[in-house]
Amino acid sequence: MNLLFRKVEEQDWHRIRDIYKQGIESGQATFETKVPSWEKWISSKKAECTVAAHTDENIIIGWASVSPVSHREVYRGVGEVSVYVDADYKGIGVGSALLHQLIQLSEKHTYWTLQAGILEGNEASIVLHQKHGFRIVGRREQIGKLNGRWIDVLLLERRSKVVGVEDADFAKGHFH
Repeated sequence: MNLLFRKVEEQDWHRIRDIYKQGIESGQATFETKVPSWEKWISSKKAECTVAAHTDENIIIGWASVSPVSHREVYRGVGEVSVYVDADYKGIGVGSALLHQLIQLSEKHTYWTLQAGILEGNEASIVLHQKHGFRIVGRREQIGKLNGRWIDVLLLERRSKVVGVEDADFAKGHFH
């Protein structure tokens, strides 16, 4: 199977939604309990850093995105990553390929720090992120409740080896 990548578009929403729903139902991927509308979902993402993985037959089998961690100017180079893979395609490298693509896109768009909040117990996601240079920088204890149970979230972070703070526009005097 060839794995191809493209920017997520609204016509992809039905597959993105289905894959996101699988993550919600797993109880290990997110504190969300319902899939939002396309408008709400895409408005929380950086469109230039939202990518779908698809087969030669144009079937979307995973997606990844960067969301801003803050709307404050000083944090515009810091984003939170999400990576979701269709359950039928897990364990064959789709998540790794998506995260690699997302890192490339984020660096192209001058993100110097990526972070991920991973629910405790989601070992596959922790290993995936660590494989791509993320390191555990903290634990948010009992930060959210899901299905009546308090859950810790591990905070992972990756600093770009390509884009440094000195490369960001605000460091060049463009910050207001």
